[in-house]
Amino acid sequence: MQQDATRRRAGRLDHILTALACVAGVTAAPVSAPEAAAWEPSKTVEFIVPAGTGGGADQMARLLQTIVAKHNLMKQQMVVVNKSGGAGAEGFLEVKGAKGDPHKIIITLSNLFTTPLATGVPFNWKDMTPVSMLALDQFVLWVNAEAPYKNAKDYIAAVKAAGPSKMKMGGTGSKQEDQIITAAIEKQAGVKFIYIPYKGGGEVATQLVGKHVDSSVNNPIEAVAQWRAGQLRPLCVMDDQPMPFKAKVAGEMSWADIPSCKSSGLDVDYLMLRGIFMAPGVKPEQVSFYADLMRKVRETPEWKEFIERGAFNTTALEGEAFRGWLGKEEARHRQLMQEAGFLAK
Repeated sequence: MQQDATRRRAGRLDHILTALACVAGVTAAPVSAPEAAAWEPSKTVEFIVPAGTGGGADQMARLLQTIVAKHNLMKQQMVVVNKSGGAGAEGFLEVKGAKGDPHKIIITLSNLFTTPLATGVPFNWKDMTPVSMLALDQFVLWVNAEAPYKNAKDYIAAVKAAGPSKMKMGGTGSKQEDQIITAAIEKQAGVKFIYIPYKGGGEVATQLVGKHVDSSVNNPIEAVAQWRAGQLRPLCVMDDQPMPFKAKVAGEMSWADIPSCKSSGLDVDYLMLRGIFMAPGVKPEQVSFYADLMRKVRETPEWKEFIERGAFNTTALEGEAFRGWLGKEEARHRQLMQEAGFLAK
């Protein structure tokens, strides 16, 4: 009897020890921490446009805002704010001063380079954080549809015949992309325009329709409505080859039917940046959020329709490839502006 009781006590002890060992094993096992949630905005994102309303940058920013909301690509709202003062310096300096703020982004034109070079304002593209190149924008030489010129060669001949500073070229801003292109045309063709600066591409198109200027070098998206309405006529695109879009836009003409300026005897080409930047000092995961957001936007049917309607060059870059492109373009703009006499003294 005593031996049986001893065996029962030993069995109970073994059972207790085994249970304790199991508990110890469970508590000793490493507990995996939950994965950190990917960063995303926690309040309204301010989307700055360093240009006036109605122009190409403004149209692109507002479309992007609409796409993000329609497809629920971001939980927080995105609000577009135009800050065009000082040829865009107002917007650039605000982003530069918002160090570490991930709730402020800006869409950039090539005034990213031209504004500091022309004005001496204390700003450089390296003062912000590059996110992605959305596209590149073309420039087209436009005239009023009632003008007699059917091609660039005819128009340049008329400018020469009129004499220096008789014909007016309308453009966005002073010493910015449009005037740089105008200066390049003058140098290449041996002519001289009166350059009239306006606040945005929408106003430029309106002024050309009203015959207040003789021509413009507007972006396609800034004048397509007036072309379709039969009010403006495109003469050539500032590229070494025609645009690829073959859908009919105005009557029987497509973007692809507009000849390159080079083939028309005017050897001038220029592509303008449409890119996204953030403030300096933001975190890599915050940059990644917006880069991914822009990739999602570019996959939507609304974006693809906009790209074709505005005849954009679809080049898109991120990371080091984008930074490398920016460095080369800054150097190119410095040379172009030096040749035109536009660098700040």
